[in-house]
Amino acid sequence: MAENTKKGEITGLELSPRKVSYLKFLLEKGETVRTTQISEVFEVDPSTVTKLIAELAEEGYIDHIPYRGVKLTAYGKTYAAFCLKRHQILGLMLSHYGLTPAEACDETSRIETFVSKNAIDRMCSSMGHPSVSCCVKSGEIRQIRHDSCFHETRPNLIKKL
Repeated sequence: MAENTKKGEITGLELSPRKVSYLKFLLEKGETVRTTQISEVFEVDPSTVTKLIAELAEEGYIDHIPYRGVKLTAYGKTYAAFCLKRHQILGLMLSHYGLTPAEACDETSRIETFVSKNAIDRMCSSMGHPSVSCCVKSGEIRQIRHDSCFHETRPNLIKKL
């Protein structure tokens, strides 16, 4: 199990872009997903998926049930939710500087795994804790109570989990 998993701390820099993509996909699905489905969606060889799944399971992000599929652990759900929020906040920031929602989403996908949770929390706070994203895939930004950027004094602006 990864050191960060034991501590429960998220820096946002723990995982590769591919692993983050898998976690966000599993969060979107919200159920047990077969490795063949992951292979088809990401257009990679099943053995590649199996290797990455084994790594994510060892690190504590997912539970792998052989011949049935994979699902996020509680920690994996928390991490994937942060990854989704990071994508949305970065996309919103880029759209503020003239990119269309689709362009902002594409650019965000290229850089998101290199931006720390601390930076995202500060951006979110400076934006007034937005509740709507420009992301073409998901519009609602979920502000989670235990986020370090969460502002209890602005409940009317925040969608709470």
